[in-house]
Amino acid sequence: MKISIGIKALLCSCLLPLFIACTEWNDHYEDFGNVGGGSSQTLWEQLKSNNSLSDFCEVLTQTKVFRMHKKTPTSYADLLNSGQSFTVVAPVNGTFNKDSLLQLVQTAQGDSVVERFFVFNHISRSLNSIDKEEKSMLLLNKKHVTMTDNAIEGVRITTANQHAKNGVLHIAERPLPYERSLYETLSDIPEFSNIGRILRQYEEDYFDASQSVSSGIIEGVPIYVDSVVIERNRMLQQIGLIDAEDSLYWVIAPTTAGWQKAWDEASQYFKYDETVLKRDSLQTHWTTRALLDDAIFNITDQRTLTDSLVSVQYLQNRNLSSRKPVYHVFKDPFGANGILHNATKVNCSNGILYKTDEWPFTPEQTYLRELWSEGEHTQLIINEKECSYNVRRTAADSISEGGYLQIIPAKATSNWDLTYRINNTLSGTYDICAVILPRSVMDVNAVNGKPCKFKATITYVDETGAEKTYNCENTQFKSNPEQVDTIVLAEAFQLPVCNYNQNDIKVSVKIQCSILARETSSYSREMFLDCIYLKPRRDLKTEN
Repeated sequence: MKISIGIKALLCSCLLPLFIACTEWNDHYEDFGNVGGGSSQTLWEQLKSNNSLSDFCEVLTQTKVFRMHKKTPTSYADLLNSGQSFTVVAPVNGTFNKDSLLQLVQTAQGDSVVERFFVFNHISRSLNSIDKEEKSMLLLNKKHVTMTDNAIEGVRITTANQHAKNGVLHIAERPLPYERSLYETLSDIPEFSNIGRILRQYEEDYFDASQSVSSGIIEGVPIYVDSVVIERNRMLQQIGLIDAEDSLYWVIAPTTAGWQKAWDEASQYFKYDETVLKRDSLQTHWTTRALLDDAIFNITDQRTLTDSLVSVQYLQNRNLSSRKPVYHVFKDPFGANGILHNATKVNCSNGILYKTDEWPFTPEQTYLRELWSEGEHTQLIINEKECSYNVRRTAADSISEGGYLQIIPAKATSNWDLTYRINNTLSGTYDICAVILPRSVMDVNAVNGKPCKFKATITYVDETGAEKTYNCENTQFKSNPEQVDTIVLAEAFQLPVCNYNQNDIKVSVKIQCSILARETSSYSREMFLDCIYLKPRRDLKTEN
């Protein structure tokens, strides 16, 4: 069995009793009494009495129990000799590399590797006997293995159901196979190392107050006699729990060269200005999300696995599905143009990893999205002058999200202005547009409508965070009063930095009515604004 020294042991939530901070180890364990049907020996005594299991015994003696990432004096030999009940599957001598395991346990990191990948893989905290009925057993590392009448996970059992006073012993002809989870595969396999290295950065220890035992409050501060700390991954909490053994996922992962190519392109769109705190970390975080958000699929969310797939983000962002193209939905995934075409299956303990040479998505399918500031979303208005407005609703395919803003000048001759914030811009190139509706949207009997005449100003920041303005070359824009009119305010306009997932207002568009007094009879100061619309232009490369 090959075990990498570089693998960091993960904390298993099913092992919380093993990781509780306490003064007396046995205080956390209930004595289940004699579960061995009259046997007077412990599991450890049975193991020691069998000469063919001496290698396994030596590893158990040398491997220490970890609690809260710290090695304790308690070995797994001690644990199996205690009042705790377990099921143990013991591989016979000569079927695994004992010396390499014993070498690993000489260091704390290596010890935790042996604990998870070898010891945990052969012990269960439940009592499991073998009989003719097929069933599943949960191991300490949260892996599920199948038990049949003469085998466990395909490994032949030479001696079954050897009962001890604190559990059940099965003797196996070789070690049980260790099947990596999706997360372990990304983290441990070299061809996915670029992905795994980034994901590992988001591991953290989380104090779980709900499972900890409190002794009360002293001077307003809760005091815990048993503090349960769980290791979790902040990134996986957002993109999919691919480290959970009780879930079933599909993951699409490009190998090293394909990932790096996609990363280099995506990262240029997530450059923040110098005033943004931890901007490099933000760039790494959102570039990673850009590539992985739609690469993870929870199988329980799928209506079909062949016609179309919805990513984990689909349920979290259903509002995006009202747009075309629909985000987070991928049709005909195995077809010639599908995201899984020519992908190689890698079976994992909690799903399937589909290995690809290239990142199989386009930026337009995922992170390089059209941006819409809806006219009727008045919370986006950051400044107004010489006008009032009404939110209107109507059902029409040509009207974005079924709503618009009726802008009314304060006086018949008022040249008003209205400024909208633009959220979630990337450091890329956009066509910036305003969509203006005809008067007939409100009055189907309206005739001889007048065009609107206006100017526009775009406000943004540069790499240093300094505010910049662009007056759209002082163009006088005129809408078509007879139809829905998409007016390009600025074509191929480059935003040097992104403002993705930020609260600060750094990009805005001001529309300013610009009708001269003598033009009042020719133009209308009333406007029906559908939205401000930004269309990304990937055909024009963003400058570095």
